[in-house]
Amino acid sequence: MATLAPAEFSMTIDGKAVTSAKTIPVINPATGEPFALAPEASADQLESAVEAATRAFPGWRDTPMAERKAALITASDIIAAHVPELTALFTREQGRPTEGARAEVSGAAMWLKATTLLDIPVDVTEDSETRRIEVHHVPLGVVCGIVPWNFPVLLAIWKIAPALMAGNTLVLKPSPFTPLTTLRIGELIRDCFPAGVLNIISGGDELGPMMTAHKGFAKITFTGSTATGRRVMETAAKDLKRITLELGGNDAAIIMPDVDVDAIASELFQGAFHNTGQVCVVTKRMFIHEDIYDQLRDRLHQLAKETAVGDGAQQGSTYGPIQNAIQFARVQDLLAEARASGLTMLEGAPVPKRGYFIPLTIVDNPPDNSRVVVEEAFGPVLPLLKFADVDEVVRRANDTEYGLSGAVWSKDIEQATAIAHRLDTGTVWINQNLQSTPFTPLAGAKQSGFGQENGLPGLLEFTRPKSIYIPKSGALA
Repeated sequence: MATLAPAEFSMTIDGKAVTSAKTIPVINPATGEPFALAPEASADQLESAVEAATRAFPGWRDTPMAERKAALITASDIIAAHVPELTALFTREQGRPTEGARAEVSGAAMWLKATTLLDIPVDVTEDSETRRIEVHHVPLGVVCGIVPWNFPVLLAIWKIAPALMAGNTLVLKPSPFTPLTTLRIGELIRDCFPAGVLNIISGGDELGPMMTAHKGFAKITFTGSTATGRRVMETAAKDLKRITLELGGNDAAIIMPDVDVDAIASELFQGAFHNTGQVCVVTKRMFIHEDIYDQLRDRLHQLAKETAVGDGAQQGSTYGPIQNAIQFARVQDLLAEARASGLTMLEGAPVPKRGYFIPLTIVDNPPDNSRVVVEEAFGPVLPLLKFADVDEVVRRANDTEYGLSGAVWSKDIEQATAIAHRLDTGTVWINQNLQSTPFTPLAGAKQSGFGQENGLPGLLEFTRPKSIYIPKSGALA
């Protein structure tokens, strides 16, 4: 390993810059080599962060909503003003090409500000001659946020914005694979909030379990794999922490025979390979009607051969590497097993030999029970599956333990909508892909998650209901 300078990035604890005696290397996935060091929080530093958040909670809870919103808007503006710097850092640690990195950073700033357009309601369940019953939604306390490596900035904002706006305080941990951009954002916006309201700490594999087991947290909000989500839920159950889990998916797109293949092929391609397939809601199984199967397969393969995969910092790269060595090995193993099983693999353009690169790969009509169909690849691997009728394809699409999202493509919107209602997922897109808004909840069915993110339902996940019975004047003797 190359010798690296001391960590240039600081954690944010109690409103202050904090470093650590230990560090973790941060790898550029385009080279497979470390380029920076991040602080590795100790158990004592985690304790300090939780204590700071606990001290800050009463004051932040009692801060008027308008002031909490103003602080978030200021933070949004600061992030937006630093998009070029954050974009370059993002590409280096995450691997995504510059255009996509910029879109995430600027989109995260927008998302943070847009969340402030929401309002927490007071629900009135009775307003009679004798009494009024109000249901308030009050903050929970100190929140633990754990963020994955595939969308490190946007998914951090998905936790920061609702947690703080609802009046909670937060201890946030980015992935050890992509800590730097989030740490830098913490440096930039730490003065927007009273000390202890927003704490950002980084560390290795040991830090996450330490956080989820900590009794000082009232809630855990976690985005990551279903396997890890189960462990988080088990840990949270010991002291009844509230949880939001946004987990894995094996999302199906259904392509009906009436579509214009040439018109939609590029959108379907992007919907499957965005972020090199490292998105919980990209298409991971594409069901194509037998009447158009060969035509669409060949068009998608042609697009794969024409699309450049390379270092995200280099001009011309459309897709980048797998983000980390562990996921790289998992995808390689999945593809090796598919080849050994005799499946037909249609590869895209050649990729660099250095770094964690895998060609965009289409698998031609594999059996439904093959690993490449059953498992979530979370990489640039797309199985195409032939179907003959609607009942068949709905059954096959639903035959998975996951239920995050899906898509239906057809000129017949009425039929597509009817199919959408039959899919066991939290989200279905019709003639579009990968759409989300700050005002629309994202929720998973089955093993894809627990709770909701975004929109008013996602904001209320960071509150608990408190019912107040108010007698009217003269109602009591």
